[in-house]
Amino acid sequence: MQTPRTLRTGCQISLKHYGTFHCTTLPFQTHFQIKTRLETLPSENRRWHYIAKYQSAHAVRISKGSHDTMTYCLDISSPLVQSESDTFRLVDGLFYCLTRPAIYRWATTQERSIVEQMKAGIRYFDLRIAHKPSDTSDDLYFTHVIFTFSTVVEALEDIARWLDCHPKEVVILACREFEGLSEKLHEKFIFSLKKIFGSKLCPQKSSDLTLQGLWASGQQVILSYEHQTVLRHPELWPDIPYWWANQRTASGVIHYLDWQKEIGRPAGFFVSGLNLTADRRYITFHPCESLRTLTQKNQECLMDWLRDQHPGSRPDSLNIIAGDFVGSVHFCPLVIALNEKLVQVKDGGYI
Repeated sequence: MQTPRTLRTGCQISLKHYGTFHCTTLPFQTHFQIKTRLETLPSENRRWHYIAKYQSAHAVRISKGSHDTMTYCLDISSPLVQSESDTFRLVDGLFYCLTRPAIYRWATTQERSIVEQMKAGIRYFDLRIAHKPSDTSDDLYFTHVIFTFSTVVEALEDIARWLDCHPKEVVILACREFEGLSEKLHEKFIFSLKKIFGSKLCPQKSSDLTLQGLWASGQQVILSYEHQTVLRHPELWPDIPYWWANQRTASGVIHYLDWQKEIGRPAGFFVSGLNLTADRRYITFHPCESLRTLTQKNQECLMDWLRDQHPGSRPDSLNIIAGDFVGSVHFCPLVIALNEKLVQVKDGGYI
């Protein structure tokens, strides 16, 4: 097996620049390598390498993420989440044999396990967390209308084991929503997070937020926590804005994302969601469709828009891109191609 290459001594990639996380769309050791001259690289690897002048510029790359990461293991027989309306609960109770298959078809956004997603290069994970109603245990589950088979702790332990085997990989875990959690349960869950990841957690106010600094300190996890409890725990980061279009068509999603770009990017991390959303009226009148078929129909238009985007620190540049069915659709190679735009020839050199 080929020995992974690393950054040269003294080279640093800032994670503070616009709050942009320089994670890879494939493993770090495969193509996140910095060289001062392209001539020093094997020709077959050139397109995976990005050039930075460290004194004045940073290679600000787009990262890949999965929307509703854990929906590949939804439990079709689990209860509805608490936020669902009483009317929908009534309909679900009366017509269970019809609503549950529909829920499963439209709530499933991923097909690969979280470990398979990491192997594919995904580095941002959208984790919706909740406590089951009337559950006397403290177990937490992932949700999207219904709950998952897998508990939150089981999935996070899988991530930790994978990171143990890949010490130069860094991930962003966005813990969100938290339906049904009391303050006490929040604190217990955060204790579990610290126990599972330990020194891998990168504090928000770390003194050296560079890739090389993270490697040196063994920090591999940037963990955002969408709750006020985060203020009491310096190991955790505040919630990461997610640009959700809430649109059923590619044109609707693109219009929304372009509008957000005109407003300007947030000061920190942010996610541009390429995921589609169908309302319940559409779902009712299209019984043979699913989120997967809807995604496939709109994929080409979304990918055409993605090809025109730019990495970097410009006000209209993207930061993290999240999508559905990340193992099936073809946006992963496109994100890699987008990052090649960071390489610019200037005066016979590279910046």
